[in-house]
Amino acid sequence: MVKKSPLFVHPSAALLLPLALLASPALAQTTNVKEDSVVLQPDKVKDDAPVVETMTQANLPDWSVANAKALLGVVQSVGDEGLFAKDYDPDALQAAIDGGDQDQLDRVATDSFLLLATHLRDGRTPNVARKQWFMTDSDAQTEPLIALLTSALTTNTIPAALAGLDPVHPNFVALKAALKTAKTPADANAIRVNMERWRWMPRDLGDHYVVSNVPEYLTRVIHGGTIIATHKAVVGKPSTPTPQLNPMATGIILNPTWTLPRSIIAEGIGATIANNPARARAQGYTWTGSGKSLSVVQQPGANNALGVMKMEMLNPHAIYLHDTPSKGAFAAAARAFSHGCIRTERALHFSGLMAVYFAGRSPEEFGEAVASGKTTKFTFEQPFPVYVAYWTVVPGAKGGVTKLADIYGRDAPVVASFAKPGRAAAVVISPNPPAVVPTVPVAATPTTQVGKLGNGGIY
Repeated sequence: MVKKSPLFVHPSAALLLPLALLASPALAQTTNVKEDSVVLQPDKVKDDAPVVETMTQANLPDWSVANAKALLGVVQSVGDEGLFAKDYDPDALQAAIDGGDQDQLDRVATDSFLLLATHLRDGRTPNVARKQWFMTDSDAQTEPLIALLTSALTTNTIPAALAGLDPVHPNFVALKAALKTAKTPADANAIRVNMERWRWMPRDLGDHYVVSNVPEYLTRVIHGGTIIATHKAVVGKPSTPTPQLNPMATGIILNPTWTLPRSIIAEGIGATIANNPARARAQGYTWTGSGKSLSVVQQPGANNALGVMKMEMLNPHAIYLHDTPSKGAFAAAARAFSHGCIRTERALHFSGLMAVYFAGRSPEEFGEAVASGKTTKFTFEQPFPVYVAYWTVVPGAKGGVTKLADIYGRDAPVVASFAKPGRAAAVVISPNPPAVVPTVPVAATPTTQVGKLGNGGIY
């Protein structure tokens, strides 16, 4: 059984840090801190090309009428999964069951199964509607569809095989239950959107990870499948939105330096360096070059924009979790203020958890490193994922679900995609090419002897 990892429950464990932490440098209560800007990447607009297998490669057993009827039952009830039965052509499947033609039944049922399994495993939503979504999902490698179908046909377990593609997280279960009692079409669509987002992620998030839900302005630390800490977060403002990604965290950096991006140098510190270098030095800045070649680094200290810690999580978006000297921002209910990175409340506690639980350091070692004021990196014994997620419907504290503000307007494109065809099947079946020797040599093409049938299947 896969161990479930609750997100929205009260923590059952906590870290007690030593008094040495109190010796850390006092943090200035500045405002308008400018930390690293997100490196905006273009949205992914193309879906993955389907894998094509021949009937010989797939080696599928025939569909029995009982298995086909079981598949039809799943299709007819797939609304409970937040999907749409019409996508999987139940009328054609019923006709194939009634028609008595084995080849037709095999083609239609296989086509319907593979498309439905694709949507259950990977999500129905095309990439073009997944705004700023860059999470990687390995489910295609861990849950190959042809092997799943072959096993389900052999063991007569079609419904169980498809149900086994659902995300294992209890939050998905809560959304699925809430969909059945949604009061309005808008409520139902909001839930469907977030069920989709769960499918865009790995089916099992793991036992050890950090997750930041951007619309909720919260970051949670999960260790051994249990929440051990919840921290308020400041996320990107709408002009510099935080993208969705799941990089591996490799270490925690205490008393970090901050290398300023060109955009922030141009916003003001470059002029300060040119006109009042003494003031820039007093704020901890050091630099080399000038003009367009100016390179600026802020040294550790009370004014450092990254505060006392930075989570190392390499990614092309320059997104990471870090501290901030602007503590007042955490008092706001809506906390979309940053340049894209995620500022973390109670950063000493957060980084202490990272050092002790993930880097194998003692609380005393951690406290001494913070108090030294020197840049120190604690490398994690095993890297773990950081999920920067975007759920606008989450389980409520008293049951049911709660709708959050869609701060970046990312729900509407997903809702709009519901009225259009979804993603194509991840795997399609083609017949073996006929054993005919052409009289004139021809170049092989990917479309030779391949035709379309049904819901995107190829035969």
